[in-house]
Amino acid sequence: MKGSSMAQLSNQGGHSAQVTMRLLVNGFSLPVKQMGRDFLLVDSPANHPPTDASLILKVDQSERCWNVRLPEGISATSKRVAIAKGE
Repeated sequence: MKGSSMAQLSNQGGHSAQVTMRLLVNGFSLPVKQMGRDFLLVDSPANHPPTDASLILKVDQSERCWNVRLPEGISATSKRVAIAKGE
């Protein structure tokens, strides 16, 4: 492919999705920076005992919510939060 063709492709209406994630725990909303299969990385951890919570994923104007369990709770000293499937 020639250089001018590549430039044309890169200018054809690309879209960058706006993605945000939050963890809702007993009325508190914690921004989530990364989500893995069984963990989250939160921006501002605070001490919280094991409990049920909701994970909110918003992509552009579409929002999904999952119930999760925090089997180890949240520690103010760690940004990593273990999650398990909720009910």
